[in-house]
Amino acid sequence: MSGGGSSGSAHPGELAVGAVRALSPYVPGKPLSELERELGIEDSIKLASNENPHGPSPAVLEAMRAALPEVWLYPDGSCHALKGALSQRLGVPTSMLTIGNGSNDLLVLLGEAFLAPASSAVYSQYGFAVYPLVIGATGAQAIEVPALPPGAAMARGHDLAAMRAAIRPDTRLVFIANPNNPTGTWLEAAELEAFVQGLPATTLVVLDAAYHEYAQARGLPDTLDWAHRHANLVQVRTFSKAYGLAGARVGYAISHPEVAEALNRVRAPFNVNSLAQAGALAALDDAAHMQRCVQATMRELTRVTQAIRALGLPVGPSAANFVLVEVGAQAQQIYQALLERGLIVRPLANYALPAHLRITIGLPAHNDRLLAALAELTALTGVAPAEGLRRANR
Repeated sequence: MSGGGSSGSAHPGELAVGAVRALSPYVPGKPLSELERELGIEDSIKLASNENPHGPSPAVLEAMRAALPEVWLYPDGSCHALKGALSQRLGVPTSMLTIGNGSNDLLVLLGEAFLAPASSAVYSQYGFAVYPLVIGATGAQAIEVPALPPGAAMARGHDLAAMRAAIRPDTRLVFIANPNNPTGTWLEAAELEAFVQGLPATTLVVLDAAYHEYAQARGLPDTLDWAHRHANLVQVRTFSKAYGLAGARVGYAISHPEVAEALNRVRAPFNVNSLAQAGALAALDDAAHMQRCVQATMRELTRVTQAIRALGLPVGPSAANFVLVEVGAQAQQIYQALLERGLIVRPLANYALPAHLRITIGLPAHNDRLLAALAELTALTGVAPAEGLRRANR
């Protein structure tokens, strides 16, 4: 006897709305356990997802352990303590804060709250891959704007003039990552604020600042005070990167209270678990640990960039904890050769950058191992690319 449901040849997936069926799902970086299981290797290193290799501070781990006995209870659905701590640290009222299950959650909430099939949203070529997914899931029209050309001072970065020209009367959201993932490029404060000021009140700017702690270490100014000056600005930040809590999933948005209220209307109940809330609170209290991590990473960023350039490989400027490296037409083969050596980096064909790899800055020993592998592969491919890579992959 067949199971429940009507007979026929209909496929259940066809029941999904058209906008969802048209999406290509986001593909995360390969996890360490999967690589080691596939290749039968040990001691692999993940330099693909821009995590903080130093991890959270001991105080954060202790706070999360202390929260374990009450894990049978639902978490604080309003994140009251975390909102209060952020309010005090950032100098904004709690009415301007929304807490999310990572910053990706907040991007989705923005799409759900402000986009519909009759609207549009703008983002840059080479922008974060989640933006078109967020837009597409709502049925809104996604408008991708060409990035600055390779010869520009900030090659492959956001072209604000072109983005402004692309905005239509039905445009509700403009996504801007600063610094941008995966390019590492950034916008200077003056030009970015002028862009925000010049937009119609019917368009919100979503300033995705997941890497802003690293950017500040590079000398970029904090844009936090803009929250009090621009009602159409939403700033999205995360504990996943500099604070070392990627696995806990905690992010937050700073926006006009009316925007925050709209986000909280669509936010799922209990969207941030109690262990994550405890960890984020402790992370705020131990900002010195985060700052030490950022400083160490930015020192390594400079060293790694110089070393890769010395190999003859172009590296773009970066104000984040990763570099964009142009390795040429054999990028996929080089990616595979690095995997064979237990080094996971990020290929970027899905970003229309098939000749590039994105490499997270790891601990010094991790970076030394990566640089040695790149030097070997560059030497091999520089003589006889195809045969060299065949030998490298044995």
